[in-house]
Amino acid sequence: MKRAGCLFLSFIAVAPAATAAFYFLSPGSETDGSARPSASASAHSPEQDRSAAERRADDKMIASLPPGLAGPRKKELAQQIVASAENSTLDWRSAYGYIEDIGDGQGYTAGIIGFCSGTHDLLTLVERYTKAHPDNGLARYLPALRKVDGTDSHEGLDPGFPAAWKNEAAQQAFRAAQDEERDRVYFDPAVRLAKLDGLGTLGQFVYYDAMVFHGPGTGPTGFYGLREATLKEADSPSQGGKEGAYLDIFLDLRRKAMRTTKAGIDTSRIDTAQRQFLYDGNLSLKTPLTWQVYGETYRVP
Repeated sequence: MKRAGCLFLSFIAVAPAATAAFYFLSPGSETDGSARPSASASAHSPEQDRSAAERRADDKMIASLPPGLAGPRKKELAQQIVASAENSTLDWRSAYGYIEDIGDGQGYTAGIIGFCSGTHDLLTLVERYTKAHPDNGLARYLPALRKVDGTDSHEGLDPGFPAAWKNEAAQQAFRAAQDEERDRVYFDPAVRLAKLDGLGTLGQFVYYDAMVFHGPGTGPTGFYGLREATLKEADSPSQGGKEGAYLDIFLDLRRKAMRTTKAGIDTSRIDTAQRQFLYDGNLSLKTPLTWQVYGETYRVP
């Protein structure tokens, strides 16, 4: 099964150290993270409300913690688990050249984390890549990408853009650009906030996968909205709550949000993967690890 859904966001993130993610929504959509973001509205990470001194204190505290999901082996494992749900494979690197329109209203879905031509993040990736590598094979499509941003249109992209994407994905520089954008926009902010909430490696992954799937919306089906809803029902570990109970509620709310976004959607990335890790008491996300997504079994020794 290819891709459970595209990312429900469009935004420009600032440096991960501040974990502030600004994103702009497309006209006529909601700001709840379940629909394409509007060009006139914006939302931000909760950390933007913190002072510079508070963020420096956070940085110091995080630096004193174990690497958790940010450690090389755990980060590799995280990409494998996400790829099992997003591309039905553990070989996440095979998705650099992936591109297709999956009919979800977001235009082309492409690359290792599902950048979409209709949700601004694919445009941002190509713009940043072109700034560093002006002569790349995707640069000529920038005017068309800007025009279709916020829509499902292929105008100006067909028939050549998919082939150009696949060709560029053979370049190490473009693969590195995809890695950098994934970390800047999704991985680093999610892991940082999870650590501030007192969550271990599994909890950090739970936040990361939710950020990938739902995007950083502040409404009821966006990542930040889901976190706020969870905090209304349970204290995070940093507030004195129990980690297992907190994550159980977060996953409950996330599962409901997935089905709110799309009725009948397969939620096995939660039910027989993350929830199973939690019920097994594997808060450190230790290997060997076995899970199921869409009925397929995956194992990491």
